[in-house]
Amino acid sequence: MSDTERKIIIAVDGYSSCGKSTFAKAIAARLGYIFIDTGAMYRAVTLHALERGAIRSGIVYEEEVVALLDRIAITFRFNPERGASDIYVDGDLAEGKIRTLEVSNCVSRVSAIPEVRAKLVAMQQEMGRRKGVVMDGRDIGTAVFPDAELKLFMTADPAVRARRRYDELTAKGERVSLGEIERNVRERDAADTSRAVSPLRQAPDAVVLDNSRMTVDEQMAWFMELFASRMER
Repeated sequence: MSDTERKIIIAVDGYSSCGKSTFAKAIAARLGYIFIDTGAMYRAVTLHALERGAIRSGIVYEEEVVALLDRIAITFRFNPERGASDIYVDGDLAEGKIRTLEVSNCVSRVSAIPEVRAKLVAMQQEMGRRKGVVMDGRDIGTAVFPDAELKLFMTADPAVRARRRYDELTAKGERVSLGEIERNVRERDAADTSRAVSPLRQAPDAVVLDNSRMTVDEQMAWFMELFASRMER
């Protein structure tokens, strides 16, 4: 198989609100690869738990969340209007509902439950089995696909990430506080890096992308140069 035909797995890890999904989606579109938003999958489980009462008053009841795992169906369907896939939970469109601050405040605790991670990692590994995928999340290059041919680790200043998240939510009409958003960003960083199961960490062979002061176009130009050099190996 020639280099032009060869397809690889691209793992995009990093902190919350770094634009991982947007960037990974753009990479997939540029390369003709499949994009898989693993963060959306954890948000989907969190939303499901909230709607089924397994999270009450901000408290995650782990045994109740685990009991729901066998009864949740998570699927992706391509949306031609967006040029990307939407996520569905039990057949219902959940793309907008999983992005709320309520879900953001609980998703790190749900993601830390070993049974949740085991189920979703198995699903993700099956999705990437044929390669030609761009997958983003917190542990793709370390736990899901440790042998991925190209790994990125994205980071940005917490204040910059909070402002981006604030702009995203207010654009959707949500009334939120920038201070609350920044607290959420920092709390999620702490939770993601300190959890016992598959904590967020940079894989030794990952390439760091700090996009605090980079435009989307600058990030893509940077990536394409990296991709070309990696495919020459």
